[in-house]
Amino acid sequence: MPRLIRAIALLILAPLAMISAPAAADPADIDAAARGVVRVVLIGEQNETLVPVTHGSGFAVSPTRIVTNAHVIQEALQDDTLRIGVVPSEGEGGTFARVVAVSPRNDLALIEIAKGTLRLPPLTLAGGAGRDLGEVSAVGYPMNVDLAQGLDIQDIFRAQPPVKSRGFLSGERPSRQFDTLLHTAPIARGNSGGPLLDACGRVLGVNSFGADSGGSDAEFYFAVSLRELLPFLQGNGVEPVVNALPCRSIEQLNADERQRLEAEQSLARERLALRAARASEVRETARLEAQMAVLEARENAMALALIALLAAAGTGTLAVQWRRDPATVKRAGIAAGVAGAAMIAAVLVWLTRPGLAEIEDRVAAALAEAEGSTGGDAEGGQPSLAAEGALLCTLQPDRSRVTSARTDDVAFDWAADGCVNTRTQYGLSAGGAWSRVLVLEDEAAVAVNSYDPDTRTFRTDRYLLGKQAMDKVLEARAQYEPPACGVSDAARTLGEQQSALVAMLPEAPNERLVYSCTTRPSGAAQ
Repeated sequence: MPRLIRAIALLILAPLAMISAPAAADPADIDAAARGVVRVVLIGEQNETLVPVTHGSGFAVSPTRIVTNAHVIQEALQDDTLRIGVVPSEGEGGTFARVVAVSPRNDLALIEIAKGTLRLPPLTLAGGAGRDLGEVSAVGYPMNVDLAQGLDIQDIFRAQPPVKSRGFLSGERPSRQFDTLLHTAPIARGNSGGPLLDACGRVLGVNSFGADSGGSDAEFYFAVSLRELLPFLQGNGVEPVVNALPCRSIEQLNADERQRLEAEQSLARERLALRAARASEVRETARLEAQMAVLEARENAMALALIALLAAAGTGTLAVQWRRDPATVKRAGIAAGVAGAAMIAAVLVWLTRPGLAEIEDRVAAALAEAEGSTGGDAEGGQPSLAAEGALLCTLQPDRSRVTSARTDDVAFDWAADGCVNTRTQYGLSAGGAWSRVLVLEDEAAVAVNSYDPDTRTFRTDRYLLGKQAMDKVLEARAQYEPPACGVSDAARTLGEQQSALVAMLPEAPNERLVYSCTTRPSGAAQ
């Protein structure tokens, strides 16, 4: 029993492994966030030619709205000959933007581009974050890097990946006018308006200015905090994606999952051992009781057979004696009948006495009864998991890594042939896993959904891809048409089709959402 208690404790404590030191920045997450970072350019006109005057950085908080610093666009507010241009980090060309709101008090500005001009993935804000003094990254377009590369002024209009620099969060530090975050990730002129990211690529603040450093003084930089940014966005009709879950790496998640599985396996082994011990105890008790009952029944039967045999012998002797006297001939016939009946009874009782094999039969029956009373489990039994039907799946935060995805409950109908909601076929891999690959062009992402009917676990691995990688995936996806539900061998066919697509994805996903599914109540909406 102590071993079982230890196994249960290990299973309960396994999720606590997520409480650890702040995670190091994941380059894949920073790259994914950088897709939504832009260069914000003030553009003038000279001899009927557009020329850049100055630039800063910004990042998308919706597909069409971009946050930057107020001081980045200040000149355009005072000079109507200047226009605000937005140049993405990848793709072709840029577009113009209009000013939605400006707040000089906390150095924030919101600009908007026309729908359909650019595809900008919105960044996620790190709700509730900012207090752990972990690693951070500043992403933007510092001018000194452009100069060092020898870029021409016209190169500013070309899409280029932003510069990423790393440092550490030094804490929250309110200025006289607004709340800021102090950090050591290097920024320079041109970085203004770019995001300060946590290790999972979520926005902690908007880079604004640096401390005046002289000689050997340490370099510190300031970002406008989310306490300023969130009310500013919400006051201007923007509801950004906010994620307050702990920042964990996929490596941490995999390690925790291995520990959880090991704990479950250890608990299962302990339960099996306890069940075996209880079964052995039940077997020995049942065997002893069966032996006593069978031997007693055999002895009683043998005694009855002997009594009947003696009765047959006695009445048979009387019948012989009475037959010699004519006066008792009739009585002799009766005695002979009784003797015959007693002999038959003796034989029947002897032949129907319990055999020694009945001991094993009674033991087996006792074990079956004990098994049924516990539902097949030594701890009282677990309800069986139905493989099919209407399911409602709820996110398991301790088993998930979420940076930007929605975490709503998932409802679907599952059929044994891998058909979801009677219309979407899942593929079956050679290893027996059910999955469906979804190419989400609007989100510049690929989602690999999988479902395990045995454990009722639904999982989504999300890969946030750059434009070049996304274009290759889209091209590969166009090469096949997923088979419909009910088509012969549809699951195996789709599994083979999807394998080439999965091979193109990075080794690890950016996000992993793990759901636990239960039977959906009858009549519940999907």
